[in-house]
Amino acid sequence: MSRFKRIDVLNTMLSTGIVPLYYNSDVQKVKQVVKACYDGGARVFEFTNRGDFAHEVFAEINKWCAVECPEMIMGVGSVVDSATAALYIQLGAGFIVSPSLNPDMAKICNRRKIAWLPGCGTLSEINLAEELGCEIVKIFPGKEVGGPSFVKAIKAPCPWTNIMPSGGVTPERESLEEWFKAGVACVGLGSQLTKDFSTITEKVKNALQIVKEIRNGK
Repeated sequence: MSRFKRIDVLNTMLSTGIVPLYYNSDVQKVKQVVKACYDGGARVFEFTNRGDFAHEVFAEINKWCAVECPEMIMGVGSVVDSATAALYIQLGAGFIVSPSLNPDMAKICNRRKIAWLPGCGTLSEINLAEELGCEIVKIFPGKEVGGPSFVKAIKAPCPWTNIMPSGGVTPERESLEEWFKAGVACVGLGSQLTKDFSTITEKVKNALQIVKEIRNGK
């Protein structure tokens, strides 16, 4: 069972604007990355479901987080079916992210009041996701789907839609400005943020500050 309510998870994503994502089979390396992001100010983290026994790594990390990074909301990405979603929910995942739109996953997540961010590539998929109760939709792969111009085009007829691009976003000002000025609610940041352990904390701090400045019109 998640330590966080769904509404708090969604509000944290919207308020911070940054969702780091990472996977490694080495528990200690994942702890290092999570702690570095936490020290930088991140409060939402997407553990990517890859590799054998990934759920066992997540289970250990999530329990560790409750003590060492108590405000960090741990979720899971790259989940493509309802059975896997249920497994991670049982392990305390605060949210579930999918690269695709699977209505069966909506039922599982809604039943347990867990935030679900499905991957969408068209307005029709986005509208269906929202009908299924989704508050934030993921566009994936963000750059290939159409980049910031796609977001802007979607927001024109559907200004109520909250979009999180994943893929094609970097922590540099130019990239973040392009996406946030197009109207995204938050962004997923992967290898561009986490590939160098020694710079993660500073990159997270900088990215959060940039997002704050963009939102304040600076």
